[in-house]
Amino acid sequence: MSVSAPKWPDGATRPDSAARADAAAQPDSGIHDVAAHDVTSQPAELHAAALVSVSRETAPSDGALVRPGPRHALIRPSPSPRQSPSIRQSGAHHVPCPPSAPPEAARGVSAHALPSGVGWTPIAEEAERATRVKHPTDQLPRPARRRVLAVANQKGGVGKTTSTVNLAAGLALQGLRTLVVDLDPQGNASTALGIDHRAGTASVYEVLLGEIGIIDAVAVSPQSSNLLCIPATIDLAGSEIELVSMVARESRLCRALSGVALDELGVDYVFIDCPPSLGLLTVNALVAAPEVLIPIQCEYYALEGLGQLLRNIELVQAHLNPALTVSTILLTMYDGRTKLADQVTSEVREHFGDQVLRTVIPRSVKVSEAPGFGQTVLVYDPGSRGALSYLDAAREIAHDHRYQDHGVPNHTRSADGRPADREVSR
Repeated sequence: MSVSAPKWPDGATRPDSAARADAAAQPDSGIHDVAAHDVTSQPAELHAAALVSVSRETAPSDGALVRPGPRHALIRPSPSPRQSPSIRQSGAHHVPCPPSAPPEAARGVSAHALPSGVGWTPIAEEAERATRVKHPTDQLPRPARRRVLAVANQKGGVGKTTSTVNLAAGLALQGLRTLVVDLDPQGNASTALGIDHRAGTASVYEVLLGEIGIIDAVAVSPQSSNLLCIPATIDLAGSEIELVSMVARESRLCRALSGVALDELGVDYVFIDCPPSLGLLTVNALVAAPEVLIPIQCEYYALEGLGQLLRNIELVQAHLNPALTVSTILLTMYDGRTKLADQVTSEVREHFGDQVLRTVIPRSVKVSEAPGFGQTVLVYDPGSRGALSYLDAAREIAHDHRYQDHGVPNHTRSADGRPADREVSR
């Protein structure tokens, strides 16, 4: 049995139930016309909306349920005398613009972003930070005596190479001549500084074997004329086996980094990037440097391996380098969203005190992206959080009161600039 819809006289008003029945019979296009309902009875805010997320059950003012369309149905308000004339239409999108706002607001530009000379924007602030990093107005003080730091931690992935190259770049950008010795066979420090380290390149491998001096192996980074590097090639991976049979194998790097050679280069700081192990290469770095810089990742595993590193440093102090000290500890990969990072930071500061830098290096994707372009983060994105943090850490190292005025104590250095009272040949 079929039921036909009742016919209404002309001009008569159809009940809501009949209107709903007809609406259900029409195919749903996914776009609901607001004009189908009484637009003039809707709030004024409806006419200023651009994109409205339509829920699965939209209840109009008359209480009837409208069939849901897509989650983001586009509402096209019909012209109405009550519609604000300041709504500008671009295609099917309506961009609301208050009558008092300037025309630029209709294009999505904030009034504060206009080039008024006194406005502030995040982009302008980052550009200003980048300018301060790349063009510093002041220079850092030179140390009274040259500082040689071994960046060591037998745990991998804590930021040794990243900290080495960025701290060196931070010092170089502020007028201090810095040398980076890449002692890691992977050669990542050489990559970050834009130095060629293919097989056959004069590198630290030949320096350790005594075939060439550091003057012949050093290369100038394209990022700064104050930034020098002795690269590492894949040949360095087999150097530990070759060094075993050599005389004074623990002091090969110490002999190469003599005061005469470093004076010829005119460097103020030397950073030795150690491999993630406690092998012969790391021992060479600890013998050649009077200072150790330990990067510590703000996680529990980093603390677990720190005790073993400190015990090895004590062994080197007792037998090879009495002047060796842990001068600087740098907290890296800090994530302020986790309680663990705060706990690790508190424990390290409580145990080591003033040896820990106040600056903490946060996790930053820019720091990880920079080596892919053969750059440090201070060159890749000088306005980023990572770049500013490393720059602040470099300033802390340069302003260290223990070395700013008197440098390394004279009794720990010999006439040629090397640490004194050590066994050179064994």
